[in-house]
Amino acid sequence: MLKSNSYLAVDFGAGSLKLAEFETNEAGGLVLKQYAIKSLGLEGSQETKREVLILKTLQELIASLGIKAKEINVCAPGFHVFSKFVKLPPVEASKVTQIIQYEAQQNVPFPLAEVVWDYQILGTTAGGELEVLLVAIKSDIVEGLFRTASASGLQLQICDVSPAALCNAFRFNYGELEDCTMLLDIGAKTSNLLFFEKGKVFARSINLGANSITQDFANEAKLKFDMADKIKIDEGFVSLGGAYEEPENQHQAAISKIARQFMTRLHIQVNQTIQFYRGQQGGTAPQRLFLSGGAAIMPYTAQFFAEKLNVPVEYFNPFRNVQIDPGVNLEELSRVAHSLGEVVGLGLRNMANCPVELNLMPESTLSWQSFNQKKPYFIATLASLALMALAVGFLFNKLATVKKDQMEKLQPTIQQLQSKEQSFKRAYGDLEKIKADAEQYSLWLEDRYLWADILREVRAALIRAEDATKREFGTDTGVWIENLNSHSGLGAASAAPNQSQAPVSPQYEMDASSRALMAQRYGGVEGRLPPEMASRYGIAPEMPATGANPDGTTVTNQTGTIKIQCRGVSLPQISSANSKIAYAVHTELLASPLIDAAGTQLDPSIVEDEATGTFSFGITLALKKPLKH
Repeated sequence: MLKSNSYLAVDFGAGSLKLAEFETNEAGGLVLKQYAIKSLGLEGSQETKREVLILKTLQELIASLGIKAKEINVCAPGFHVFSKFVKLPPVEASKVTQIIQYEAQQNVPFPLAEVVWDYQILGTTAGGELEVLLVAIKSDIVEGLFRTASASGLQLQICDVSPAALCNAFRFNYGELEDCTMLLDIGAKTSNLLFFEKGKVFARSINLGANSITQDFANEAKLKFDMADKIKIDEGFVSLGGAYEEPENQHQAAISKIARQFMTRLHIQVNQTIQFYRGQQGGTAPQRLFLSGGAAIMPYTAQFFAEKLNVPVEYFNPFRNVQIDPGVNLEELSRVAHSLGEVVGLGLRNMANCPVELNLMPESTLSWQSFNQKKPYFIATLASLALMALAVGFLFNKLATVKKDQMEKLQPTIQQLQSKEQSFKRAYGDLEKIKADAEQYSLWLEDRYLWADILREVRAALIRAEDATKREFGTDTGVWIENLNSHSGLGAASAAPNQSQAPVSPQYEMDASSRALMAQRYGGVEGRLPPEMASRYGIAPEMPATGANPDGTTVTNQTGTIKIQCRGVSLPQISSANSKIAYAVHTELLASPLIDAAGTQLDPSIVEDEATGTFSFGITLALKKPLKH
């Protein structure tokens, strides 16, 4: 999409900030209006200081150059970016995105929820495989770039990466080269090696940068990083090796050796990448090498790689097909042109479709930009809503006035109805209380039969157990209850171990008001029931809900568990018969609707009495509905 206004392209490198202002001419070509390069020093590669530093540097350059552009394309630093070329099997177009996302999950060294990632299909191999460039960057890095642009009064449009920007710049300026060509971009912290061959592109990021030359020299000469970097730029060169006389300048002698060691390590990585490109990517031998990046200008760098790689070496000119504004000093531009490949690649994104079009913009940033673009419409909508609200408010005010007049007319009728409502509520409350008392009396009458129901359930369980064991063993068996003890619920005093207790007579406690009412109806005095009434309905004449025994133990008015001691006819001639009989009784009791299976337990000990030919066992029954007494 063509744009007539100017815009900025900024490469936020590890060692320097490179800025260029572009516009498009009438023919749709790219025009460089002005540029600037500012060193970031050692702080440029330090995470804690980097964002503040690049904001300050960007604002200073915009102010000093008098830049009026409001849109900006940026290139993230190489050491923050993960990039990888992957090959995918031939698949249907509808499944490409799904497979690439799977590859991203396997290759990106961070959770995908924490990164912004993008991809581009660059072509296909002879076997039909897709060649894909996959790039990713942590979301907080891009959000930091967005904050920097916003704080500088700029609107971030595109966040690109170095390999993609260099690829676009190279294709734009050297599109006629079809045989294998290499582009080596030597940065401050990382380097990028790109291969171009007959429309194909391959790139690899190398974790070596010229900052290591500065750091090694600063350590050796015991200098601060900034001073060592200045000396490196002013006096440094790459030693050519072999027998030669060292420079008298000690700094030059030290830097030249350190630089050669660095270039040697870099050449090893380049050579390994060439072998990989030819072996795994099906490429041919490189025919030439272009150098770019700030560190590539160090004297004798081109001669070093020409000797090592045995190919022609020249410096990359990203402005070969770019129109230069008359106000730009061409001589000064020629000295640094090779390091501005990324900004040219960023500038091209606004004027034409590029070979590689990646945009690492997080969803939050895109949503915010979309909101800003729609803000005027939102404001207009809010104004319309405000006017509508005023109109609706006026209408409702009129309606409220009418409603108030009607309410005043209806007020006497409302007061009369409210009085009747209060009377009805009182009568209804009395009725509900009477119903509750009646239900309570009904429950008390039902509860007095619980003992009989429980004993009937236990007897039926014993009969069923006798029938089941008789069918299993083929002989008569007999089981009966020898002892039955009841235990109160929580807070009750438990009986002493092995102490027999008589069954507790089921009695029921009622509250004071109910007791007084019953006493009044049936001739009792002082809230006490007549003895014959208490005996008839199984209600304790004056039993407290809870209290204490003379010995200090707590009692309750509920029985939650019953302990029964059973005895049966022993069958020693049949293996495990006694245990099976006890287990059968326990199983039948668990089937009773009155018994809580969760708390009912069979005593694991079975005592056999040889003298009487019987055996005994105990079962603790937990009741679903406690017995009141």
